[in-house]
Amino acid sequence: MNGRNRWVPLGLTAVLLAGGVLGGCGSDGSKTTGSAGGDKSADAGAKGGESPAPAGKVKIQMAMAASGLPAPEADDIKKAIDQKLNVDLQLTAIASGEDYKNQIRVRLSGGNYPDLFSVDFADVKEFADKGLLLDLTPYMDKELKPAKDFVVGLTPNIMKKVNVNNKLYAVPRVGDVPFSTMWVRKDWLDKLGLKAPTNLDEFLAVAKAFTEQDPDGNGKKDTYGITGAKLDGFATVFGAHGVGLPGTFYEKNGKVTNAYYDPGMPEALKYIKSLFDAGVVDPEIMTNKGNVEVQKAFQGKAGLIFKGWTDIAKDEFVAQYKAINPKADWVQMTALKGPGGQFDGSYDYDRPSRYWVIPKALEKDKAKLQKVFDLINYVSGKEGNTLVMYGIEGKHYNMKDGKVVPTDLMAKEGNYFNLYQITGRPNKEYLAIKFPNQAAATEFAIKAPRIPSFDSSVIPPTGFNKADADRFAEEEMIKFVTGKRPIAEYADFLKTLETTFKYKMYVDEGEKQIKEQGFVK
Repeated sequence: MNGRNRWVPLGLTAVLLAGGVLGGCGSDGSKTTGSAGGDKSADAGAKGGESPAPAGKVKIQMAMAASGLPAPEADDIKKAIDQKLNVDLQLTAIASGEDYKNQIRVRLSGGNYPDLFSVDFADVKEFADKGLLLDLTPYMDKELKPAKDFVVGLTPNIMKKVNVNNKLYAVPRVGDVPFSTMWVRKDWLDKLGLKAPTNLDEFLAVAKAFTEQDPDGNGKKDTYGITGAKLDGFATVFGAHGVGLPGTFYEKNGKVTNAYYDPGMPEALKYIKSLFDAGVVDPEIMTNKGNVEVQKAFQGKAGLIFKGWTDIAKDEFVAQYKAINPKADWVQMTALKGPGGQFDGSYDYDRPSRYWVIPKALEKDKAKLQKVFDLINYVSGKEGNTLVMYGIEGKHYNMKDGKVVPTDLMAKEGNYFNLYQITGRPNKEYLAIKFPNQAAATEFAIKAPRIPSFDSSVIPPTGFNKADADRFAEEEMIKFVTGKRPIAEYADFLKTLETTFKYKMYVDEGEKQIKEQGFVK
């Protein structure tokens, strides 16, 4: 836990949660989706044991679930913001998302509000319904207009994602760009006289060759075609059947569709099963954890993997696999064509990467509220956004011909800068500067065709346990593709999903929310 602010001890957190907080509501059981987890901020005053602000400065307490924040005296971004806005910005970062969520709830229940903090979308609705959050709707076109223009300029539909009961209770952080694609060992293709596969038939053929034709030349049958992490490893296969990843929501033929109900899903499962039947899949693919699949790929255990460029193309990872085999050459592969089109899975392009909220109690302190608005707007403007992306000019970067040129210190000291990117950043520009050697890989991943999904729009209804339903569904999907359950029983699977786990209730509510947000008519 960062020492900048003192929070309620976790032992007391558990006691308070057990007794019920927030007007009798216990800790929310919904799974955090898509965001960094939450945020942490503190309230004015010393209720939480926070340090007082220097004379003349307005203290702003900001909170989030994150790690890597340096001490205040080593925090160049804090110092620059403090000086620019005449504030004492106190950011608390808690590494564990669950610990963070619990402590936020304890603080809210005790009236000890952070000034600006991050939560997931389900919590936005819950806290707003309880009257704990400031309705930002009246401020969006005036006090917060610079921030709104910034996020909408980068993600046009993003404000729809923070709509709760036709009001706006959160400032969204710009959505991330997609990172993942299928990667293939080009040196293996070259050795076997093959080309990168472009369709499902070629994909199976290449996977077989990688499994059976000794692509590493060691005289042993010790390679597989495909490795990955569970069903996500087959994203491009689902996409080739026009199907989103299991459980996702998207538009198909003008209607909101959940992937489990897509007619193409059983066909996609049949094809994936054919890969298992052919023996070309890493037998541990459904149990790989902790990025072990990447290490298997680097060690030459498989020649195809669906993964983000951040795990393969960064300089340190290239050095890793080149140290094992200097001839190894991992390259990105275009999405496979199939009966449902050509998509590298599904992706929620409009998903905010964080939801920032302000407590309603701050409405009474107009001066501090304005400072919070100033902070949000500053990091959304050119000067402030450049600061929170790249650090201090002359130290972390220099300007040459109008372009940002990073110094060695940016890589050494800049890993925490993103914590201050409240409303986000122009991702393409940022990635090109931060990772110049990976520019082609980032561009490839961004441009890869994907099925636009709406998952971050959906808050599970009361009475539906999404975690249990997701667990059951994943277990059955794995049984289907590994041959432990006949795909002919797919309709029976859906029936159990609906009756035992109330999944149809979730789908109906998801369709309603997606339509209310204006994504599908």
